[in-house]
Amino acid sequence: MNENNDFDFIALGDITTDAFIRLIKANVYYDQTDHEEKICLTNGSKIPFESVTVVPAVGNSPNAAVSAARLGLRAALVTNLGSDGYGKEDIETLKKNSVDTRFVRVHEGKPSNYHFVLWYRAERTILIKHEEYEYALPDIGNPRWLYFSSVGENSLPYHHEIAKYLAEHPSIKLAFQPGTFQIKLGYEQLKDLYAVTELFFCNVEEARLILGSSEENPAKLARDMRNRGPKITVITDGPKGAYAYDGTDAWYMPIYPDPAPPFERTGAGDAFASTFTASLALGKSVAESLKIAPVNSMSVVQKIGAQAGLLSMPEIEAWLQKAPADYFPRKVEV
Repeated sequence: MNENNDFDFIALGDITTDAFIRLIKANVYYDQTDHEEKICLTNGSKIPFESVTVVPAVGNSPNAAVSAARLGLRAALVTNLGSDGYGKEDIETLKKNSVDTRFVRVHEGKPSNYHFVLWYRAERTILIKHEEYEYALPDIGNPRWLYFSSVGENSLPYHHEIAKYLAEHPSIKLAFQPGTFQIKLGYEQLKDLYAVTELFFCNVEEARLILGSSEENPAKLARDMRNRGPKITVITDGPKGAYAYDGTDAWYMPIYPDPAPPFERTGAGDAFASTFTASLALGKSVAESLKIAPVNSMSVVQKIGAQAGLLSMPEIEAWLQKAPADYFPRKVEV
């Protein structure tokens, strides 16, 4: 028997170290042309900062692996890193969080990913650089779930390799949470991957980009995304909540109310998507998973970084016992 067959959850994607630089002063304004908030710092000046907090072994997929492990699943990570001190710290951090590292590939003589996070108030702006590694799928056996997210721009063949593996191993379920590069690729270049996706996550703006759509209704975006191949689609809409569609029913779920103002928002989306996936892996329904997932997002934004606030299932259940009366999933029309 292949020793890899008993994994519940294997995440695939890039890993990094995040250095959170907490700014004291900055200007934030809403750009009417681009329709987005922008942070402004005086060019050529000395910018004071309050503190720096370094958080190793993060990224969409590492965050998901840690989340799944904390929720009781046997989890592993497929990723690439360098042979430097940051890479070694990443591996040790994963092990401390009960994530199996047998599929972590160390590239001798190459640096590990290291990102800088400009943290102002509760929001963050991340300066990213994906080191170029050779992507290749190791012998992962037959895990119950794969969770695929952000990778570098030289990874297009890797997507097709994963899609082919899943087509040849139909018992494996794929959760796909696309990162920036994967969203830019749109649907056509990744249609083989969408065709083998069990569970798909993105936010409203990302769904419009992938679909090339101007649709405003998140539930209809979930429906339209499902028509591209995924069996279950989940579209998040920030503080307005989230929507899920499984081909039969469409559901809306409000966010879990914050017990205190958010401290720092990194990883809220990863917490939601990974918890939803883990909940399905634990035998919960779509509606139950839609109720469980926002609790972990709520907890994560109360801490620095994407992993410190991740909860166990008993901790999530304790929060659900304290939920307000209107915190429940409800069916909507599509």
